[in-house]
Amino acid sequence: MRKPFLLIVVLLLNVTNLLALQVDTIRTNTDSTFYTLQEQNIVLPDSLLFSADSLLNKTVVVPELFKPDPQKSLWYALIFPGLGQIYNRQYWKVPIVYGGVVGLTYAISWNGKYYRDYSRAYRDIMDSDPNTKSYEKLLPYGTDPTSSYAQNLMKTKQNTYRRYRDLSIVGAVAFYAITVIDAYVDAQLADFDISPDLSMRVGPAVFENPNSNKPNLGLQFNFIFF
Repeated sequence: MRKPFLLIVVLLLNVTNLLALQVDTIRTNTDSTFYTLQEQNIVLPDSLLFSADSLLNKTVVVPELFKPDPQKSLWYALIFPGLGQIYNRQYWKVPIVYGGVVGLTYAISWNGKYYRDYSRAYRDIMDSDPNTKSYEKLLPYGTDPTSSYAQNLMKTKQNTYRRYRDLSIVGAVAFYAITVIDAYVDAQLADFDISPDLSMRVGPAVFENPNSNKPNLGLQFNFIFF
């Protein structure tokens, strides 16, 4: 009877020891896993604290804002219209630039073509060679080529299209200069900060008169730009 009883006691002691070891292991793991912030009484996992420390110690690289170089922008705009705007990243201006270039180029070509046609027609109508009849395609139907009206018409058209061609060339040069100036000024003002607080305040003020000891009253204007 004693032997079974002793066996039961031994088994109970072994089970108790095993449970105690497991509890100690759990406590040890818990102590190693959690870190107690005594000041705030907050318990955080070690992994979370490690991640926070790594984020604090990690260098955060902030990308720098693009600031174009005015000299580069100027040279790009001089090389070809629109390159300065592309360098400044003002892409919405590119269609305007190339639209102006195409339009003015077409105007120069169109007016130049008619100027050449009417110049040749005027020379042909003024000479005595019967084989030169380029004016026939340009005269109104039924107009006598030997009349003074036909000769004056060819001369007037020649001068008109020459003036239009010259104006188109002047416009193209002016437009080219505007694109260059725009690219350079835009690069210069790339980092210019326009504050929303732009105001003017008017108030009374007292000014010292250097010629007398009496103060002078007046108005003071205060301009706020930032």
